[in-house]
Amino acid sequence: MSTAAPSAGPRVTLSAVAAEAGVSLATISKVLNGRPDVSPSTRARVETLLAEHGYQRRTGAATAKAELIELVFHELDRIWSMELIDGVESVAKDQGLSVVLTVTGDRHSPGSEWLEGVLRRRPAGVVLVFSDLPPELRERLRSRAIPFVIVDPAGDPSPDVPSVGSANWSGGLAATRHLIELGHTRIAAITGPADMMCSLARLDGYRSAMNSAGLEIENEWVRFGNFHVEGGRAQAIALLDRPDRPTAIFAGSDLQALGALEAARALGLSVPGDVSIVGYDDIPLSRWVSPRLTTVHQPLRQMGVEAAKLVLAAARGEDAPGTPRMDLATSLVVRDSTAPPAR
Repeated sequence: MSTAAPSAGPRVTLSAVAAEAGVSLATISKVLNGRPDVSPSTRARVETLLAEHGYQRRTGAATAKAELIELVFHELDRIWSMELIDGVESVAKDQGLSVVLTVTGDRHSPGSEWLEGVLRRRPAGVVLVFSDLPPELRERLRSRAIPFVIVDPAGDPSPDVPSVGSANWSGGLAATRHLIELGHTRIAAITGPADMMCSLARLDGYRSAMNSAGLEIENEWVRFGNFHVEGGRAQAIALLDRPDRPTAIFAGSDLQALGALEAARALGLSVPGDVSIVGYDDIPLSRWVSPRLTTVHQPLRQMGVEAAKLVLAAARGEDAPGTPRMDLATSLVVRDSTAPPAR
């Protein structure tokens, strides 16, 4: 049975924790390994004591870890999830590891039920596609020496959470500047949900480009969608079905841009003849739609690669100074859905 990692205070043994909790060492072991046959009240009491004593299992100690990386999403219906999976799998394959996929929780954090399962599986590391990880989940993973990294296309994790993201503000700026350079002055934006940091960062990039060019932003031109096709279609209909419609739309995701393309066709408008559209993500489908979509390339596969590398380095005890935070560059990909405005 392992003991707590060395700290500034006296080392606590699991025997001492068991005595203080009034349970057996076997019960402590069950709690540590996520076994289900422990009552909720006992589990809560033990977890509280472990946290109070700063217990942390030594890396490589106790139960052997499974030869896998756990990749956790809140949904798998977005096309870009396959890019992330491919990136994580490529690193896992090189290291002789497998990848297990889990779907749980919402876009902000995994469900509480997930934790007991991952403690039982004991993967080499966990890659989470969420905005953040609640403090209690972080501490329980750390206490079991299970390293984790957040892949962050969706939010802004806490400063002490290792994460891999992308330059959302720069992407929004580049997309909008492209439309301005083509001669557009009436440019609308359909970003993602208002409670997601990436939505706000892309919108801030749009606003910065418009303000730098001295262009006015009508309140009605800024719309919050849901990063999905139907959200883009609904917001684009509202923007384009009016006499003073914008001549260009920056959509905060390729799926929303596809919805905007569909809305334009439904209203009898041509793209890019009547309205130019820029997406975000550069998913494979953006190269096959008609017209081919101008978009901001978000390096999703590379984000998966870097997250897997970070989590495996932590599993080997190769701790980087501070908390790793990696923001990968975005870039504009010009295709056929943008053109100068009609005269």
